[in-house]
Amino acid sequence: MSDTDIALSLQSEVQAAIAEKIPLRIQGGGSKAFYGRTSQGKCLAVAPHCGIIDYEPSELVITARAGTPLKTINAQLAAQGQHLAFEPPHFGSTATLGGTIACGFSGSSRPYLGAARDFVLGVKCITGKGEMLHFGGQVMKNVAGYDVSRLMVGALGSLGVLLEISCRVLPMPVQQVSLRLPVDNEAQALQQLTHWNTQCLPLTASCFDGEAVWLRLAGVEISQARQKVLAELVSQEIASAFWENLREQQLGFFTSTQTPLWRLSVPPTAPSLNLGKSIIEWGGGLRWVYSDLPAEQIRAAVEKIGGHATLFRGGDRTAEVFHPLPPVLRKLHERLRQQFDPDNILNPSHFSTHW
Repeated sequence: MSDTDIALSLQSEVQAAIAEKIPLRIQGGGSKAFYGRTSQGKCLAVAPHCGIIDYEPSELVITARAGTPLKTINAQLAAQGQHLAFEPPHFGSTATLGGTIACGFSGSSRPYLGAARDFVLGVKCITGKGEMLHFGGQVMKNVAGYDVSRLMVGALGSLGVLLEISCRVLPMPVQQVSLRLPVDNEAQALQQLTHWNTQCLPLTASCFDGEAVWLRLAGVEISQARQKVLAELVSQEIASAFWENLREQQLGFFTSTQTPLWRLSVPPTAPSLNLGKSIIEWGGGLRWVYSDLPAEQIRAAVEKIGGHATLFRGGDRTAEVFHPLPPVLRKLHERLRQQFDPDNILNPSHFSTHW
């Protein structure tokens, strides 16, 4: 079956589901099935719709079908000395580009180089009305008015079945070094992260792993950074393993299988929340916390300092896993859903009026 036939087949499945009022469970590689509420409905398999459609290294843009394995994308880009600068986690060898964009996941470089949403230029999708639509394009200037293509990032398929995605890519850094700065406690780590965030250095990642603050610098100014902190340099082999294990949640911290794992987005300068065992990324703005505390208590503590909390792994997946939205944003979410999927067909369990 040709790629066009696969796309038309997917559209036919969506249209049939609409006619029969049958909810659909959109599935790519299944590597992120743990995320969000427990999925329900008839499976709509997108993985067969795969392959790179267009890639011109000089244009710094790649366009691929949603089912294309993320490892295939990365390999193709690496061969040309380029990469997806938002460093999306895979969480498994079957990860696809469509699943990555639908979840909106970004890695360690997110606060320094941008989030997944910042790199998406255009998408082709099937809406909950059974329409096959194309939004955006392959260059920044093609994006005019309301940017629907970026609206699909993080929507978990609840606004449309992604078929094709165009992403902006960047050259790999010429130089890259990592630093490890031992600290005594979380409060000291937060002070260090705040300090380094204010320095005129090319930071691309930061983390407190419970024992030390890790920093990654990349670009043409590395020589200046090396002169300032030469004694703290970590070997490239050890550093590469650390950042990869952090991105894929394979550090020792992430080995707990019983306690719910929370993802807290907070102001970088926020103090320690003391909600449970934690690890810190994004210069202090992202806190991973294992906690058995009630969801209401965790969210109240985070909301008090201007953040929001997501139940990332474990816990009750049938309840709401995302932070409640303010009333105005909640209404906006509902109106968007009504426009894109009025019959609540696409990933209904994943549609949320929460962060």
